[in-house]
Formats: sequence, structure tokens, C-alpha cells
Amino acid sequence: MVNTLELGMLYALLALGVFLTYRILNFADLTVDGSFTTGAGTAALLITNGYHPLLGTVAGFVAGSLGGLITGLLHTKLRIDPLLASILTMIGLWSINLRIMGKANLTLLNIATVFTPLKERGLMPGVWSVVVLSALALVAKLLIDWFLATDFGLAVQSTGDNPTMAASLGISTDVTKIVTLMLANGMVGLSGALIAQHQGFADISMGVGLILVGLASVIVGNAILGTRFMFLASLGVIVGSVVYRLVIFFALRWHVLSPQDMKLISATLVVIALVVSQSKAIRGFFARISPWRQADAVPEPLLAVPGTGKEEA
Repeated sequence: MVNTLELGMLYALLALGVFLTYRILNFADLTVDGSFTTGAGTAALLITNGYHPLLGTVAGFVAGSLGGLITGLLHTKLRIDPLLASILTMIGLWSINLRIMGKANLTLLNIATVFTPLKERGLMPGVWSVVVLSALALVAKLLIDWFLATDFGLAVQSTGDNPTMAASLGISTDVTKIVTLMLANGMVGLSGALIAQHQGFADISMGVGLILVGLASVIVGNAILGTRFMFLASLGVIVGSVVYRLVIFFALRWHVLSPQDMKLISATLVVIALVVSQSKAIRGFFARISPWRQADAVPEPLLAVPGTGKEEA
């Protein structure tokens, strides 16, 4: 259970990156599957070559952001469809990741990582390691909240809501898209770098299908906490990441599904979350038990008809 919570917090960084592109920028970005491995492979390569784990972790963030830069340039400068641009980058990153790692798998066993101090003090795995990783996820969430509250962040939100109107107001939508894609994939790369150190290896296929993990976390979290306030919307992403990991944990623990069904679990959870989030009955239920969900709630059964003073069902 503790390991599941730790992974939930580490994957929350990836989910926050997906949140930026999918929910804020309204950009279908599949670069995630490639940039996650780029971050993991870059960190593993530097650490195995004797560099400090913190440097490797930061390098993982930078490497992931470069993947987002490529997608952004393909879309904004070459006018390639967002989905196709991200697919092209994802495919290209497979070969780049092999070049970075030099082979399909890099082991970090018996090598110092950012988690070594916690392990040496007997804090990992344990409650304190969950607290530390939760704090890390919350700091990342607060930084994203701050970013979205700045003038540039508001321009990013405007670009996602209506790019044509944003451009008419003098906002450079190309810049907002590129910077947001870089930041989002940097978060994904950071998640990959930390998870590689947590699990003790970086593998070329470790990022395959992770876009579903991010989408599941975003959709489940927003279904629970809603999207009325940015603070709760981003917090819901972290909650969704933990819920997703717990669903997988109990599904495997109770032998409902086998480890080879992981991708099926992810796809099924995303479908369920999408259906649930669009259900008026369930949205109404959350509205009744959660005061902050009022803006997302369905209208009351009785609505006043303007100018008549009467009500209709």
C-alpha cells in the first residue's frame, strides 16, 4: 500500500503535465509517452556515469521539456495538426531515447539516487516517504497554480479557451502553446526521472501508454473535486493519480486482473471516468455533498420561466 501511495504521488507530476495540455491548453498531446522515457533515460544515464542524482533529475526535466518544444514547433511553425505533431514526436523520441540510454535498459540498483538519504534513515518505504513525496506533488501543484495566475498563465488559459479571440487580443498563441508544452512535458520528464530512481531502472518501453495514466488521473480527479476553482482542479489531479493507483493495487491484490491487464485497466478507468463525469445524476450527487461543485452541478428540476412568474417542470 505504501509503495502504491508513493507511486501515486510521483505519477501525479506526470498527471499535472497532462492537466496543463489536456485541460488548460486544450491540446491533444501524446508526446507524454516519449518524454517520460526521455526524462527517465537522461537521469539514469547521468547517475550511472557518476553525476549527482539531483543534477540527473533536473536534466530529466529539461530533456522532457525539449520533447514538448519539438511538438510545439511542429504544430506552430509547420502547421501540423496537434495530435499528429505529438505522435510524430513520440515516435521520434523512441529512437532518441535509445541513443540517450545506449541500450534498452539501464539499472540504478546499488547506485545512489535522490531517494538514498530516505532509505539510509529507514524512512523509505514508510509513512514519512509518503509525506515527503506528497509535499513534492503539492509544491509542483502550487507552482502550476501560480503560473496560471500570472499574466502569461492567463494568456495560456485564453489560448486554450478560444485561440482566435486570444490572437485578436494581441496574445502570441504560438508562444503560449510552445511554452506550455515545454512546461508540461518537463513535468512528465521530471516524473520519469524520479520514477526511474524509485524503481531502480530506466527502460525504453516504460512510457508506453502513460498518456492514459495522465488522462485517467485528470478526469477522475476533476470528476471528484470539479473544475470550478483552479486550486481544486489541480488538487483533483493529485487525488485522481492516487485513486488510479489504488484501483490498480486492489484489482491486482484481489486477483481480479493480472499484471498483463494493466493497460486494459487504464483504458477502462478512463472510459468509466468519462461516462461518470458526463452523468447528470452523478454530477448532481457530487453537487449535493460538495459545496465547491455548485457551479458544475446540473440545474434544479424547477426553473422559473422569465417574464411569466410561473415555473415549469
